[in-house]
Amino acid sequence: MTEVLAGLVAPFADIASSPRFFAEVLIGGVAAGLMYSLVALGFVLIFKASGVFNFAQGVMVLFAALTLVGLIERGIPVAVALALTVLVMVLLAFAIERIVLRPLVNQEYIILFMATIGLNFFLEGFGEMVWGANVKRLDVGIPDTSFKVAGVLVNRLELTAAVTAAVLVTALAVFFQKTRIGRALRAVADDHEAALSIGIPLRTIWTVVWSVAGLVAIVAGIMWGAKSGVQFSLSLIALKALPVLILGGFTSVPGAIAGGLIIGVGEKIAEVYWGPLVGGAIENWFAYVLALAFLLFRPQGLFGERIIERV
Repeated sequence: MTEVLAGLVAPFADIASSPRFFAEVLIGGVAAGLMYSLVALGFVLIFKASGVFNFAQGVMVLFAALTLVGLIERGIPVAVALALTVLVMVLLAFAIERIVLRPLVNQEYIILFMATIGLNFFLEGFGEMVWGANVKRLDVGIPDTSFKVAGVLVNRLELTAAVTAAVLVTALAVFFQKTRIGRALRAVADDHEAALSIGIPLRTIWTVVWSVAGLVAIVAGIMWGAKSGVQFSLSLIALKALPVLILGGFTSVPGAIAGGLIIGVGEKIAEVYWGPLVGGAIENWFAYVLALAFLLFRPQGLFGERIIERV
């Protein structure tokens, strides 16, 4: 028992003796958390507009990254390839609205959820057919190198991802709160039929929100692809975004960032300081255990809205 308590207390002594190392771990956790948040933002956008968890968001990140790197490999300049990728994701949003969502207006949410599962498998297979299944290196001019600030190592790619996430969440928060389309999105999420009855064009709203989710997927795909390569396991990052959503709330854009930071920082600190006590690999399951605790005590998340339904 004494040895266990000593092991739990030891990390605090390590932090006190090596504050620079702790700062590096903290910065790494913040960067990882913001990378998770970039994926989670896409889920939040779709959920706010339709009330449906978009199972295909992870593969949308993969598809966007595959399209970008595929165009670059064919000799197209990065800026042009990026513009074409944006066009592809917007066209994909139009196709999803026309083929998948339009026939399912006013259907149960579980039916829409199942439709996103089908979309997930289609996009994964279509991406493999068009761009191939090999691991691809994505170079968009962001160096994956580090520099020192007051003796603390800071990674340039992670810093770029952090700044990008901050800009995105600010823009999206303003978009939802201050714009007419943003308010219409919230109305559609509350009640499809009521939104249609007051003249809100449901089809246009869905196209807009899926287009914005596609743009967010491009940003997330660039950051994750530049960091770990563009490969089909990239779509599994959606599994790590799920605890982020549970912590932050499925309807909150700032919550996606807060949840990502909690998960990112928590798992890095747990892995580095407490991992040796349990044989390591805490980073693989820490997020899910924390999400389970939130489901038990605060299921709507930190920033989510409590939903009360009459039964």
